Amino acid sequence: MQKHQITVQKTAHYVTIGEINEQTENVWFVVHGYGQLAEYFIKKFKVLDDGKTVIIAPEALSRFYLKEFSGRVGTTWMTKYERESEIADYINYLNHLYENVLQGVDINKLKINVLGFSQGTATVARWCMNETIKYDRLILWAGYFGNGIEDVIEPKKMTKKEVILCYGKEDEFLLKIDTQQYEMDIQKAIPHIQIHTFEGGHSIDEELLLKIK
Repeated sequence: MQKHQITVQKTAHYVTIGEINEQTENVWFVVHGYGQLAEYFIKKFKVLDDGKTVIIAPEALSRFYLKEFSGRVGTTWMTKYERESEIADYINYLNHLYENVLQGVDINKLKINVLGFSQGTATVARWCMNETIKYDRLILWAGYFGNGIEDVIEPKKMTKKEVILCYGKEDEFLLKIDTQQYEMDIQKAIPHIQIHTFEGGHSIDEELLLKIK
């Protein structure tokens, strides 16, 4: 038995709030977590819609039923199976999306924010490490890095970037770990990281979102 792979075309979906025009100053790429859909995830970011901000929510390429064989559908950015291929696929997809939505735009006039939530934190970290895109700020929201954050980033590439970590004090996933050690480990890799917490669980907090915008 021999195992092979080929590259094929696939239809990808994304959702936006706002349109890029002469008044646009800020662009946010917001990347959802495991089991989510972009059309619902992006609603948390409506608070940023001020006429000068455009929000773009890409949707992961792999879909599945959240329970059994029917009903609600969710998506995932990757699994442990064929891990490297899935990472390469979503980076290529996000690069293509970036080029498509910002085609013909002077990106040097924009502040480009890249935010990843939960599973999406590792996704955006790897995407930014690819060094194909121009971005100004990386926001890691409620992400846990099982093998350490240096598994998904190269610290030396972060020295001139603004990096923010956000998480809820009642996050049901992070409560399973020592959050003090969690912060220390990330700060060790990225000493200049800004850390913000909020009273809440595994979610996007709109009040904190407005605070850091």
